[in-house]
Amino acid sequence: MTGGARGIGAASAIRLAREGANVVIFDVLAKEGAETVAQIRKEGGKAEFVQGDVRKNEDLKKAVELAVSTYGSLNGALNAAGVMAAMAPDAVFDYQKQKALLPSAIADAGDEYFDTLMDINATGIFKSMRAELQPILKQGKGGAIVNICSIAGLTGLAGNAAYVASKHACSGLTRNGAIDYAPNGIRINSVNMAATETAMTDMAIKFVMAASKENKNPDAVNMGRTKTMSLLAYADSKKRQATVWEQASVICFLLSDEASNLTGGLFATDGGWTAY
Repeated sequence: MTGGARGIGAASAIRLAREGANVVIFDVLAKEGAETVAQIRKEGGKAEFVQGDVRKNEDLKKAVELAVSTYGSLNGALNAAGVMAAMAPDAVFDYQKQKALLPSAIADAGDEYFDTLMDINATGIFKSMRAELQPILKQGKGGAIVNICSIAGLTGLAGNAAYVASKHACSGLTRNGAIDYAPNGIRINSVNMAATETAMTDMAIKFVMAASKENKNPDAVNMGRTKTMSLLAYADSKKRQATVWEQASVICFLLSDEASNLTGGLFATDGGWTAY
């Protein structure tokens, strides 16, 4: 699985291992990836780690080949790698220095911000799916792929032009893959969550707070203020976000044989965000 070192990817890797799956985690974050593998092994599961970048075909090939050579086949994949800002996922947040790399509306967006998010969130999904599908097709026994496409792959989000564009591409690749590979017994779905307790969400909150402080006209129209919570967060006394374990439970279901009649679905695991 890509992006399996921390967050939703790590929770899914741990849950899958607990359910008996053999796991290969692929991520740029070596330390966190090793820690997740260590936890899985400590619990008696089987896991390997490959450090790499979803933008690099050779890295993806290495991970896929390790999965096949170590475990005999590749039967399922989770594509969880993704970014909301054009900087390393383990970068220390510094609003003033990173402003040009952070979420932006179209008129203010720079090429590096847009190109980086498209490279990782859209092209990275394409390259990951291609690398995963090739051995699954060769095996001829079917399989399942789940992509993390976010609510940004279902609707617009104020001030997140590149993220929304890239995640809509993720949703499109999910649907097209489902169409093309249904005859091969390969199911492809996505989970599209709203705010979930992860490092990415933590960064987003810091960004919003920093941008708000810098805003010289607090009374100006800000479309991002029109909707800030999902239905469940709004109804909860503590306004809690989803947990990575809640997301992992749906991901594991979609990868399992119990979801054998589900493909091409964009599942809104969003606490009701897109319901209104």
